[in-house]
Amino acid sequence: MPVVTLDRPQDTTAAAAPRSGPARSRLRELALLPPQAGFVSLAGGLPAPELIPRAAYAAALADVLDGDAATLQYSQPHEPLRERIVELMRERGIDCDPRQVLLTSGAQQALSLAAQLLMTPGAEVLTEEHVYAGLRQAVLPYRPSLLTVRTDRDTGMDVDGVRALLMRGARPAFIYAMADTHNPCGVRLGHEQRKGLVALARRFGVPVVEDDAYGLLRYDGDWLPALRARDAEWVIYAGSFSKILAPALRLGWLVLPPRLASEAGVLKEAADLECSGLTQRAVARLLRHRFAGHLDRIRAGYRRRRDVLLAALQDHFPEGTRWTRPPGGFFVWVELPPGLDGDRVCGEALAEARVAVVPGSAFAATAGAPANRLRLSFSSCAPDDIRTAVERLGRLLAKKLHPG
Repeated sequence: MPVVTLDRPQDTTAAAAPRSGPARSRLRELALLPPQAGFVSLAGGLPAPELIPRAAYAAALADVLDGDAATLQYSQPHEPLRERIVELMRERGIDCDPRQVLLTSGAQQALSLAAQLLMTPGAEVLTEEHVYAGLRQAVLPYRPSLLTVRTDRDTGMDVDGVRALLMRGARPAFIYAMADTHNPCGVRLGHEQRKGLVALARRFGVPVVEDDAYGLLRYDGDWLPALRARDAEWVIYAGSFSKILAPALRLGWLVLPPRLASEAGVLKEAADLECSGLTQRAVARLLRHRFAGHLDRIRAGYRRRRDVLLAALQDHFPEGTRWTRPPGGFFVWVELPPGLDGDRVCGEALAEARVAVVPGSAFAATAGAPANRLRLSFSSCAPDDIRTAVERLGRLLAKKLHPG
């Protein structure tokens, strides 16, 4: 269970403005490559353009602009939106009050605010060995030590490993968990593991920050409630509209214990005063009047893309390759045969196969994480493009394993 400290240069410029590390920059570079003829990207966790409800949002926006003279003024958090989020949370098994909901500029700001609430300089954070890269950015200003545990392909975070660390005296500022549709690993935390993790948080007094950006995008498998559904005191929940509506809205939320809600509101106001009042009102109206059936439609669209990717991997990837079968979300995690390096494969895929993928190193919390991993995203590609990309990657891998 490695430990690594995220250090920054000790100069006044670096202290004033945290910077992202190379892995984060590489991920952004690959995820946002511009479209090119003959090029296919399985890199970015972007919603499919045709599944973004453009017309519904435009109509909601027009209604708001036509009917509310205060729409373009400074404003308080829009109470109807918080009420709609409370309704959404019931789909995740969470019973909460609108006063516990803090609106944020996307899930990334939600994570940053959670870090501000819970961390002091040099604190520890407990997470998995491969982790959403934005978590590292959120905690970087505190120069933390990262404690890591492995991720099981079937049951998610190694809760026994978490228990062992806590029993040995580790007291991280928080445990970061993606219980459903993990980014990058495409796995979910098992039922018993959920119970065990929340029980550990309660027993040892260590909060869990639950990142549930993909939790509403479930395609199959048994329904499991979010971690926050099991404990309202020790689990802080972060959600987002980026995946179920559109990333450009920059709208997310935290569900907080009452004891933290007021302080979090002060931190949010200090960061950027408020989320766009116009966006809040338009999203609230969309959720109330034009949301029926939307989740079913996008779940069906992404389920089809996932199934196409999984079938293509079975047809074209060489023996010795393993991958996850995600029950939701946007990503499949690939374990390459021994001897293959994810970074090298990523570079050669881009140059030779005209396919963008993300190497596992972009998500490694520590230097000791396995190197033969790739993350493949199925969300924004048409099914035929997914098949083309996987066939090209399969040929590249076969050539590397059997040169000449």
